Amino acid sequence: MAEESEFDPEEAEQKEIGREMVDDSTGLGSVAAHLYRGEMERTVEWRSRLDTTTNWAVTVTSAIVAYAFSGEVSHAVILAGLMMGTVFLFIEARRFRDYDIWRSRVRVLQENLFANALDPSKGIEQDAWRAELSADYRDPAPKLGYRAAFSHRLRRVYLPLMSAVLLGWVFHVWAFNPDDSFLEAAALPGIDGRIVVGAVAAYFVALLVLAVPHSSKERGESGSAEHADIDAE
Repeated sequence: MAEESEFDPEEAEQKEIGREMVDDSTGLGSVAAHLYRGEMERTVEWRSRLDTTTNWAVTVTSAIVAYAFSGEVSHAVILAGLMMGTVFLFIEARRFRDYDIWRSRVRVLQENLFANALDPSKGIEQDAWRAELSADYRDPAPKLGYRAAFSHRLRRVYLPLMSAVLLGWVFHVWAFNPDDSFLEAAALPGIDGRIVVGAVAAYFVALLVLAVPHSSKERGESGSAEHADIDAE
């Protein structure tokens, strides 16, 4: 005959964790549902603003490169496109920090409230997340540093975009000045070609350095509750 396992009250209590949100007597389920819906709406709204910035960056830089190849236009126009892309990158990094505020709150609720409510046996709910979320509502602050946000958007969108613009610039310099060397063709009025090429090379080296992630949260967009306060400024 198999031995009966001893009843552990603490273990039984832990397995009930998360069910309070569906208990009609507490009303927590209704409050949590409305809270989650509101946070999701804000997340979607800021995600839309983020996508709008990306669309404008791609559209503007593409139009500038297309114009540069439309006739006898200086390759300086493409370099201006690089600068415009950089401006959009700074704007998008700032917007991504704002978006991450709402995204992080949604992930905290998903990981600590809904996951435990759906299957309380998979883990023990910790009280720390409630205190952190409460503090965040009292004093909202970005949870991602500007450098981290800059790096994330650079890797996801702007480094490939800038690389495409760079290829367009190289091809323009080479194709529109077949009789000159590359350094001679890259020259601008009053600026030696070596200086122009050196500046472009330094610009892309700086982008590559800034694109290196410094934390696990920078490597992905889904985020995690345990990394919510990484690189906050």
